[in-house]
Amino acid sequence: MEKIVIIGAGVAGVNAATKLVDNGYPGDHITIIDMGNDPYNRKPEEVMTGFMGAGGWSDGKLTYHTSIGGHMSKYCGEDKAMSLFNEVIENFKRFHPKPEEVQCSNPVAEPDFIKPYFGLRLFPVWHVGTDYLHEIGKNWYDYLCNKGVKFVWNEKVEHIHFDHQEVRSFSVLNENRLRHVTCYDRLIFGVGKSGIDFGKQLAEQYKLPTEPKPVQIGVRFEAPQHHFQKLIDISYDFKLYRKFEDKGVSLRSFCTNNNAAYVAVEETYGDHSYNGHAKKDEAYRNDMTNFGILMEIKGIDKPFDWSREAVKKLQIDGTGTYYSPSHRVPSKTSEGEYVKTEIVNSLDPLYDAIGDNAVYIEDFIEDMTKVFPTLGNGWGVYMPEVKYLSPEPLVDYDNLSLKTRPNVHFVGDALSARGITVSGAQGTYVAEQILNNNQKEINDFLEWADKPGPWSEEDDKIHTIGGLTMPKEKSEYWKSV
Repeated sequence: MEKIVIIGAGVAGVNAATKLVDNGYPGDHITIIDMGNDPYNRKPEEVMTGFMGAGGWSDGKLTYHTSIGGHMSKYCGEDKAMSLFNEVIENFKRFHPKPEEVQCSNPVAEPDFIKPYFGLRLFPVWHVGTDYLHEIGKNWYDYLCNKGVKFVWNEKVEHIHFDHQEVRSFSVLNENRLRHVTCYDRLIFGVGKSGIDFGKQLAEQYKLPTEPKPVQIGVRFEAPQHHFQKLIDISYDFKLYRKFEDKGVSLRSFCTNNNAAYVAVEETYGDHSYNGHAKKDEAYRNDMTNFGILMEIKGIDKPFDWSREAVKKLQIDGTGTYYSPSHRVPSKTSEGEYVKTEIVNSLDPLYDAIGDNAVYIEDFIEDMTKVFPTLGNGWGVYMPEVKYLSPEPLVDYDNLSLKTRPNVHFVGDALSARGITVSGAQGTYVAEQILNNNQKEINDFLEWADKPGPWSEEDDKIHTIGGLTMPKEKSEYWKSV
C-alpha cells in the first residue's frame, strides 16, 4: 500500500482520510500534518488551523447545491457531485452527538419583495451549529486515531520536494525550528485559507499551470434579527446577489447566521478580518443576524497580493474596523467579550482600501434598507471580510491531481472549494480514486499471479502471494533469466 501524506487537517483532508479507512485502507499508511492543534487542545483564536480547519470553527452550515461553494460538478458531473455531498453530510451526522438536531432548510420560492432589488439563490442547507462542531471534531478525531491514522500537530510545512517525494517541515513550538522530513508515495495538499500563499509559492517554483482567480473582499453586516425575519422564514442562509457584468463586479450575501449569531475575528497572515458563527444551543440566543457582503472583482493583476494590501489598509492598531451610522456598539462574542475592532465614523476606510469599488457595497446596504424598511440605520459593518484566493492549479478532473504530478492532489480551498461541503467532497473524491487505483493494481497483480509461468512446480510452492520463503535469486527459475 502507498504511503499517503495529507497536508492540512481541514475538512478536505479529514474526509479524505475517513473515506480511505472506511474502505479498509490501513490507517498506519496515512499521515496528516497540520500547524494547528487537535480538537481537544484547539483554542478559539485558532480559527484557521487545527482539526477540521476553518470549517471546524465556523457556523456549521452545509450547503447542498453544486452552484454554491465552488464548481464540484465540473470535475465529476452533477449526479456524482451530489452523491459526494451526501457522503460529507452523513459524516457530520455520524459524528454528531445529537444527529437528530441536524435539520435541513429547503426554500422553494423567491419572494416578490426581493425581486426589484436583488436576486435570491435558493438551495437546501443543513445547519450543524458552531457549538456542536467542537464535539463532532472530537468524535471524528478519535475515530481516525483508533483506525491508526498518524497526526502531526503544530508542524508547519516549509517545503515540498516533488521530485524526491518529501515534505519538509518544522515544529512551530520549537524556537530552534527543529526540522523534519516526511516521505510520501502520494500527497494530498489541503492547506485551506491559511496556506494559500504556500500554494502560490509552489506554483511559481515548479511552474505549475494555473488559472487566475478574482478578488473576494467585503464586510460583515450585523443587525437585530427581527428586521430580516420574513426572509429568514423562507431561507435560513439567504443568498442575495447582484451582478455588473460590464464592470467585472458581482456582490452576494453569504454565511448568514441567525438566533445565536456572533461575529468572529479571524487572523490571517497577521491581519484581522471578520466572519460569523451560529450556535444551536438556545442558551446562547441573542436574536441577532450577521452575514457577509462579499464583492468579487475580476481582472485585477495579482489578486492575492491586492487583497492583502487592501486588508492592511483597514487595520488600525492591529485590528479591523467597525462602522455604524446609528452608533450601535460592536456586539459581544459568545465568550462575553466585545468583538475586537476599532470604531470609525464612516465607510471612508473601505474606500481607502478598495477604491471606488466600495460604492457597490454601500449601494447594496442602502437597497437592503428599502427591502427591509424597519432596518433604518440600526446596523453595523465589520471591515474587512476577505476570502484569499490564489491561482487555481490546473488538475486532472479524474482525480484532482496536478497535470505534471499525478501523485499530488489539490483539494479544498487550495484548489477551488469555497465552503465545508465542497471541500469535504473534493477530499472524498480523491480518496475514492486512490482506492480505485489501488484495487486495480491488486486485481492486475492477482491476474498476473494466476497466469501459468515458466517456473518449476517446486518454485510455485515456494513463491506464494503470502510472502517469499527464500530469496528469488536462489530459485531455479531466477537463475535461468
